[in-house]
Amino acid sequence: MAELVYRPVVGFAKTLFKVWDLKIDCMGSENIPRTGGAVLVSNHISYLDFIFNGLAALPQKRLVRFMAKESVFRHKVSGPLMRGMKHIPVDRKQGEAAYAHALDSLRSGEVIGVFPEATISQSFTLKSFKSGAARLAQEAGVPLVPMAVWGTQRLWTKGHPRNFRRSHTPITIRVGEAVEAPRDQYAGAITRRLRECVQELLDTAQRAYPARPKGLDDSWWLPAHLGGTAPTAEQLKAAEAH
Repeated sequence: MAELVYRPVVGFAKTLFKVWDLKIDCMGSENIPRTGGAVLVSNHISYLDFIFNGLAALPQKRLVRFMAKESVFRHKVSGPLMRGMKHIPVDRKQGEAAYAHALDSLRSGEVIGVFPEATISQSFTLKSFKSGAARLAQEAGVPLVPMAVWGTQRLWTKGHPRNFRRSHTPITIRVGEAVEAPRDQYAGAITRRLRECVQELLDTAQRAYPARPKGLDDSWWLPAHLGGTAPTAEQLKAAEAH
């Protein structure tokens, strides 16, 4: 079936990247299979992560169908685009329908994109992973492909204004080797292994990142353990409790 929406949107996104003069460094795309189903699993630090995850799959000529919260599909602008690109709406109160939709897509040879942290990490560190991605891969008989993005939080993230100026912002993307998901293994064990892989890729992306904060006012996008002023996961949890 012709991709009447997805390909023009990809072209528009690439034009925006040039306008913003983003410095995109992507390595490991060859780990995304050229054919057949796969579950692409990434950390989540920005509202734009899915765009850069999808960008990493383009060298393999793959278009990724992302699982995204249902409210995005109800928006008058993003809704028609999301449906046209065949992304998968997730209603957290009725997740079974989204799971079944994703499973059908995987079995028909699609690449599905999942953020197993479920929400954006405001500490910019990895949160715990939900096991849905592993269970999907097990049931569909497809591999899990771990990846990490870094720098996207500087463009648009939770609790901070958007930065869509010509900012020359570096974006670092790392895709790792596939993680198998045998049916006879516990999904929780596969999920832990998957999270370790994403953590290693995130560490690698952060080490390779060419920019540092310009000063204290600019250190909000760097996690505390790297010397930044982003709140720690513990601080965020304590704030939620009050």
